Amino acid sequence: MSLSLNHYSIRTADLAACERFYCGLLGLQVGPRPPFPFPGLWLYQGDTAVWANAAVHIIGIDRNDPEGLKAYLGDREEVSLQGSGAVDHVAFFATGLPAMLQRLQAQGIELRERTVPLLGLHQVFVDDPNGIVVELNFPAAEKAALDAAAATVA
Repeated sequence: MSLSLNHYSIRTADLAACERFYCGLLGLQVGPRPPFPFPGLWLYQGDTAVWANAAVHIIGIDRNDPEGLKAYLGDREEVSLQGSGAVDHVAFFATGLPAMLQRLQAQGIELRERTVPLLGLHQVFVDDPNGIVVELNFPAAEKAALDAAAATVA
């Protein structure tokens, strides 16, 4: 058996905030989505013609017509949609650390960083609009290059 992450889904009352976070900040793009009986977005990493590239599924809540979502996925109290519950975080491999740090700063998004030397990763943790922790794993060499450039300027 082989196993790889297909996608993860977020149920939200604010589709627009999720789209800004995942598309505007992380660079995913909105693509095709089946005609489910509730609002939502499928966000792609790569070619939007390939369903398997839909890495994040955003499930919208239609307060005026919640029955389609209830019938398809079940009912959940809106107050339960904050944080990640039993899921601690979702992680992506990434490149382009300097540009990401600039975008985070420009958008006023708090981040947490650490480097895992054994794995050669520099981790950046941010919270999405629903309080779900998103981990971005960059090559540690990108962080080392940033630190070296900062040291020569100082």
